[in-house]
Amino acid sequence: MRESGLPSTASAPAAPELQVEHGVAPSSLDSRHTYAALDLGTNNCRLLVARPERRPRRRNNDSLRIIDAFSRIVRLGEGLGKAGRISEEAIERTIAALEICREKMEARGVTRARLVATQACRSAANGDEFIERVRERTGLRLEIIDRETEARFAARGCGSLADPAAESVLLFDIGGGSTELVWLTRERGDHNGAYAFRAWTSLELGVVTLAEHFGGRSVSAETFAAMAQQSRELLAPFAGRMAAERRCPRFHLLGTSGTVTTLAGVHLGLERYDRWRVDGLWMSDEDATRAIMRLRDMDFEERVANGCIGPQRADLVLAGCAIFDAIRALFPAQRTRIADRGLREGMLLELMEADGALMRRV
Repeated sequence: MRESGLPSTASAPAAPELQVEHGVAPSSLDSRHTYAALDLGTNNCRLLVARPERRPRRRNNDSLRIIDAFSRIVRLGEGLGKAGRISEEAIERTIAALEICREKMEARGVTRARLVATQACRSAANGDEFIERVRERTGLRLEIIDRETEARFAARGCGSLADPAAESVLLFDIGGGSTELVWLTRERGDHNGAYAFRAWTSLELGVVTLAEHFGGRSVSAETFAAMAQQSRELLAPFAGRMAAERRCPRFHLLGTSGTVTTLAGVHLGLERYDRWRVDGLWMSDEDATRAIMRLRDMDFEERVANGCIGPQRADLVLAGCAIFDAIRALFPAQRTRIADRGLREGMLLELMEADGALMRRV
């Protein structure tokens, strides 16, 4: 375990020390901690600050009481596919966002945290150098996690939304620089809805990398088809591995990413994105097709003007739709459940459970 103190300066009071977990924490049976989870991806920088909710009262049996949150599109991986390095402009954008995260953690008195970086830092030649610059500039110690850990956190964070009566579920997380797929199975005779982490894969396929390769502003039918075809080719080996897995009539997809939450907002016709209406929403396969077609019919300016998309996602959302189309083609299901939760929630739950602040729930 490494410990990370938030930086203190001559003009600011000393910040509380953060215990940044890289492994198993000691069980303290103490719920007085304030917890934070930070996820720095290829496209977004996201922070959640929470405390355990011992008596879940909200829908979907949430066990986290969120007390602060932050999200900013930083495009850390912009141009990474061609240059192989994180650009100076992206570094400065990201450090500015991380400074806000540090300030929020200080203000909320965070005492336990896990701060992770994913695909952009895994693949960049200067990923370790970037992590050190973040430490020097902000005092935050980011941990570059591997693909399996990323998939496990995503499954832990949104697995509670899976239909407890389904024998198997495909969880997918379409990110900026990678896409994770997790096959979850329920043991026969297990009537409490517990799922096992059956198989997983992580592919270097994301909305930023795909949009930069094919273009994201003006997407013709031919371009969209090419994006979907490339996605299917990359996803096909995992689909082949899972072909023999049992699927009951309640088999479904479980999606967590900006792509599916945006699609859900478009499907609902929201003027502004509303997490409470999107998280946990069921979309039929026909609903998903109609929402994708509606997005494909919009030009770039219309996507910018849409309250669920906006200027920061307008050039990326169709690449995400192409990946989602490929997943639906290779893993046919009548419905998809939408999760506006995932990696950060998984980290928070594991931290709290390791402390004994929450009993592990499946």
